[in-house]
Amino acid sequence: MSDGRPIILASTSLYRRELLSRLRIPFEVVAPDVDEAEGHWADLEPSQIAASLASAKAAAVASRFPQAIVIGSDQVACIENRILTKPGTREKAIEQLEYLAGQPHLLWTAVTIQAGHQSWDGLDKTQLWMSDLSREAICRYVDVENPLDCAGAYKFESLGISLFEKVETHDPTAIVGLPMIFVARVLRQLGIAVP
Repeated sequence: MSDGRPIILASTSLYRRELLSRLRIPFEVVAPDVDEAEGHWADLEPSQIAASLASAKAAAVASRFPQAIVIGSDQVACIENRILTKPGTREKAIEQLEYLAGQPHLLWTAVTIQAGHQSWDGLDKTQLWMSDLSREAICRYVDVENPLDCAGAYKFESLGISLFEKVETHDPTAIVGLPMIFVARVLRQLGIAVP
């Protein structure tokens, strides 16, 4: 139940939409139209990139819908400060997974919730240790799951869980792309009836 203000997810991500729908509150989806090209963020640390993009997405949509509660989020996967982008092709997905196999990497998931002139920022750091996978296992995974639109080339919420030895996080939903513990807490502060 909302307090009358519309809730807008500033994202076209299917994964984030599915996560927010878990709260069983009405919301709209609006594309933030924020330029995420690497060149704009080259001087920032991976955590700063995620936070800056989440804030920019929320601000872009909030400027068009000033009466709304707007949720913007972004995620950056990295290993030794090398940023892992969405692979886009089978070959690049296999290459990313081969690079990650047997090593730990980080996921920084940021969220900004903007309501009028107020905003709340959250940042979740997740460390994941991938198993030492063979090329055959990697190819099999990529062919079954087709994780071409996921940074790191895996879908943790699905078959991708089988690729890992260990995970450390404060919020498992952050791995999928939106830290729902933080989101639920802020929405409750804003008077939204979240069970």
